Amino acid sequence: MTARPWEDRSEIVRELYTDLCTIRSPPGSSVTWGNVFYVLLFGWWLSLVYLLMSALMFLTILATPYGKLCWHLAGYLFWPFDKVIQKKHFSLRLCRDASNCDFSELETSPLLSHLDGPLRAQKVYSNHPKYSHWYRVSTYIWLFLGYPVLVIIHGLICCFSWLLVFIIPIAKMNARMVARILLADPEQVHVQAIKTEDPSDADTLLCCSHAANSYYYKYTVDGVNVFAINLLPLVLVTLILGYVDSQNQYTSSLAKFTLSLLSIIPLSYFIGMAIASISAQSTSAVGAVVNATFGSIVELTFYITALIKGAQEGNKCYEEVVKSALTGTVLGCILLVPGLCMVIGGIHHPEQRFNNRSAGVSSALLFLSVGGVFAPTLFSKVYGRLICRECQNISHDLSGSYLCHSCRFDLMENNGTLYYSHVQPLAYTVCLLLPAAYLVGLFFTLKTHSHIYDIHISDYPLPGHHNSAVVHWPRWRALLLLLLCTLCMSACADLTTEHISPILESSTVSLYFIGVSVLAMVPELPEIVNGIQFALQNHLSLSIEIGSCIAVQVCMLQIPILVLFSIFYPTGFMLFFSDLHVYASMFSVILMNYIFMDGKCDYFQGTVLVMVYFLLLAVYFFAPSPAGC
Repeated sequence: MTARPWEDRSEIVRELYTDLCTIRSPPGSSVTWGNVFYVLLFGWWLSLVYLLMSALMFLTILATPYGKLCWHLAGYLFWPFDKVIQKKHFSLRLCRDASNCDFSELETSPLLSHLDGPLRAQKVYSNHPKYSHWYRVSTYIWLFLGYPVLVIIHGLICCFSWLLVFIIPIAKMNARMVARILLADPEQVHVQAIKTEDPSDADTLLCCSHAANSYYYKYTVDGVNVFAINLLPLVLVTLILGYVDSQNQYTSSLAKFTLSLLSIIPLSYFIGMAIASISAQSTSAVGAVVNATFGSIVELTFYITALIKGAQEGNKCYEEVVKSALTGTVLGCILLVPGLCMVIGGIHHPEQRFNNRSAGVSSALLFLSVGGVFAPTLFSKVYGRLICRECQNISHDLSGSYLCHSCRFDLMENNGTLYYSHVQPLAYTVCLLLPAAYLVGLFFTLKTHSHIYDIHISDYPLPGHHNSAVVHWPRWRALLLLLLCTLCMSACADLTTEHISPILESSTVSLYFIGVSVLAMVPELPEIVNGIQFALQNHLSLSIEIGSCIAVQVCMLQIPILVLFSIFYPTGFMLFFSDLHVYASMFSVILMNYIFMDGKCDYFQGTVLVMVYFLLLAVYFFAPSPAGC
C-alpha cells in the first residue's frame, strides 16, 4: 500500500492533516454552512454545559480557576472559528516576602503599592516543578467533579463527528480539548481573537477556522481511508450478532444478511491494501503471485461457502446464485466501473486518453476467458437433448408440428453419457487452460512487455516523484492484516450464506437480479471508488485496468477454482450458464472492445456503458427465477 509523497500533494489535501495548533486566519468570512451547522448541532448546548460547569466550580470556591476557565471556554465553544486558545509560558504569582520568591524571575515594578508593603509579581513558568498545578487541591476537585463529565460529552461528539467524516475538524477540536486544554494549568490558558502573528511567549493549543471540509473523503490514517476505518466496527457487530444471536431473537435474517454483506466492504478494502503493500515491497513475480492468490479471496470465500451449503441442503438455488454473482461481477467490471469512471472523469476533462495497447491486452484476455468459460455451455446446446414438459400437437397429426413450453437441455437425467464422456472432460480442460493463459498474460505484462504499461506515464506525466512512493505498512503488518481479514471474511461469508435462504424464499425479486446486482457489486465497491479517484486525476488507464483485471480474474481464476474444488468436495458446480448470462457477457465484452478501440473517450461513451449495464439489470430484474427457486 503506497501513497504519494507529502511534497507532491495539493495544498487542500495537506490542510486536512493539520492538528489545529497553528494560527490560521480564515481566507474569507467565518460564517459558512459548516460553521453554522456546528453551532446548531453542538455549539449552543455545549456552551451551556460549560456555563453550568463554571457555576459548579465557583461553588466549590477552591476550584475557582477552573470556573474561570470554563467561563471563557463556554464563549469559545459557541463560536470558535475566529478565536484561538493559547497557553502562556508563565503565569504571574504575587509575592510579598522576598525570601519566598525567585529573584531571577521577579518583575522590578512594585504592584499595589498602596497596600502594606510592596507586592511583587513573580513569573512562574509552566515547567517549574515547584508551582505545577498538579500540586493544587483545585486540580483534583476538577478531576473529580468536572473533567469526567466533559470527557464523556467531548468523546461522544468526537465519535459522532468522526463517523460523519466531513466534519472531522470538530472531532479533532474535541479531542484536543480533552487531551490538552482541560488538563492544562487554568491560569495559563487564555482565549483571544485570532492575530496574524504567533506570539513568542505562548503556545497555540487550539485554532479551528472551519468546522467542515468537503475533501475529507480523501483523509487517511496510516494510509487507510477514513470510510474503511469507520466501517470496521460494523464487522465486529456483525460477528457478534451473527454467532451470539443464532436463533434470531434480537435481529432478523434480513438484518444479519445486510450487515454481513456490508461488512465485506471494509474487509475487501483492507485485503486489497495489504496485497498492494506486499506487492510494492516485493519483486514483480512475488507481487503477481500474491495478487493472484489473495486477489479473489473475497469472492471465492463467499462462493465456496454458498456452494457447500447448497450441497448440504440439496438446494441447486445456491449454485444459480453463485453463477449470477460471477456473471454480475464480469458485467459490472467491464461496463459499470469503466463507464462511471468515464462519466465522472469526463465532467472535469472533456476528453480523456488512455493506453489502448494495455487495454487491447486486457480485451484479448477477456475474449479468451469468456469464450473458454462458456464453451461447455455452448457445447451442451449443440449436442445435448432438448427436453420439454408441456407439448401440444398443433397440427393434430402424430408426424406434425408440436408447440412446447418449459424446454431445457438435459445432460444428467437422461443423457449422462454425454456429460461424463464429453462435457465434463471439456470443462476440466477449460479450467486447466484458463489459469495457464492467465500466467502467460502475467509473464507478458510483467516481464517481457512491461513497457506497454508505462506508456501512460510518458504520455501523461504524473506530478512529483512517484517512483519514491511512501509505503505505509511493513511487510509483516500487511501479512498479518491479510490473514486476519481473510478469517473475518470467511466468517462474514458464512453468515451471508446462512441468512440468504429466507430472503431467496420470500423475495419477489428474481434470483438472477439479486446475484447479478447486490451480491456481485457490493464487494467491488472499494475498487469502484479507487477507479473513480484515478479518473478524476485524469489517469483513466488505471481505472480501466482495475475493472479489466477483476473480470479476467473472475473468468480465468475464480471459475476454474470453483470447478476444480468440486473434485475434492462434491458441490455439484457445473460449468453451465443460462442463456441470459451467456448473451449478456458476450455482448458486454464486444461493446467494451469497441469503446476502447481508439484509446480516447468522453462522458458520452461512459454514459453508453452505464446505460447498457442498467438495461441488462432491468432484463435480470424481470427475468423469472430458475426452476425450483
